[in-house]
Formats: sequence, C-alpha cells, structure tokens
Amino acid sequence: MLNNYYTVKKEGNDQIIIQKSRFIGYVKRVETEVEAQNFIQEIKKKHHDATHNCSAYIIGENDQIQKANDDGEPTGTAGVPMLEVLKKQHLKDTAVVVTRYFGGIKLGAGGLIRAYGSTTSQAIKTTGVVIRQLMQGFSITVDYSLLGKLENVLRNSDHILETVNYLEKVEFIVFVKDGEENPFQNWIVDLTNDQAEIKKIEPKYIESDFSRADDN
Repeated sequence: MLNNYYTVKKEGNDQIIIQKSRFIGYVKRVETEVEAQNFIQEIKKKHHDATHNCSAYIIGENDQIQKANDDGEPTGTAGVPMLEVLKKQHLKDTAVVVTRYFGGIKLGAGGLIRAYGSTTSQAIKTTGVVIRQLMQGFSITVDYSLLGKLENVLRNSDHILETVNYLEKVEFIVFVKDGEENPFQNWIVDLTNDQAEIKKIEPKYIESDFSRADDN
C-alpha cells in the first residue's frame, strides 16, 4: 500500500465558456473501472443532447488503468489532454468527463487541447484535492481520571484523534503517521505514567485537504 497519494474529493463540477462553446467538467473519485464507466454513462445520459462527452480516468495504486476517449472530437484533442491533467497533478482513482455544447466557432486542434485541459483543471480545482495518508491506528485505554488530560493533549497534537469511546474505561482511537509509532507509544507511556493500555489496530487512510500553488 502507498504511504500517501492524492485524489479528488468525492465529486464536483464547473464550467467555462470558450468562443461561445460551453465546456462543463465533471470530476469524481472512483476506485474501479466499472465505477468510472458508470460515472461516464451517467453524465452522457444527463447531457444526451451535447455535442461531445469526452472522458478520461486513471485508477490503481500504480496507475495501472488509464483510459481516454475523444467522443468524436479530433483524435488526441480531448481525452488525452484531460488524462494528462490528471497525471500532471499526480491524481489517482479519478475520473473526469467534459461535456461540450458547440457554439458555432471551430477552435482548431490547439484550441481544443487547451479547452479540454483547462476545463479539467478548473473542475478539479472547484471539486478540491485531498491527500490520503496511510496511518497506523492505536487503541489507548485509560481510567477516567486521565480522560481530560489525555484528550486535551491528543487534540492539540499532530496525531488524529478519531473516536473517544466511553466504556468501563475510556478508549481513544488515534491514528499516527508512518515512522512515528514508537515515539508515540513512548509519549503515551510518559503522559500516563505507564497507566495506559496501548494496542495497535488496523492502519487506514486518513485524508485531509490539499492545495497547490499552481492548479493548472
């Protein structure tokens, strides 16, 4: 599993007008090719009257699946530029559809490449990008006398306090970045005077917002 990777937030869209043609970009996070194809068909159905519904997607830990479709535009002027934007922004598990309503003015090959690339970039920017980091989970169980102290320091730390379970004792579910597992456990031991029960649980991806200086 990757330690971290970038992808889009769940789903979003935006549009731009270029030489009277309307380009609408739709972006969605997908984890399988079936999901990507279903998303593309959904947009095609929604915009069945559009001139073109071009698409691209990139899926897999190692970008194993990469597809681009020009949907009637000149070869290489739509789907491939869209796919290149996904690759340039290092996005994984992402599908994009750009719908075009022709405005009567031909853009030429270069104009089309810029239009589809720009619409894809704008839709991604509007939707938002997240970084998903694989973090080790810990279950920390303490007596209620340590609840206030431990919760306060955890919430003010760089670690992710996901859940507090109020049981016979208090259980904190915490996620820690790769490489910080041992220092974290030692820190908890010191904070609680070795009065905490510390167990490793399944690691999982924790996502947070990510912004780039250049979204194009």
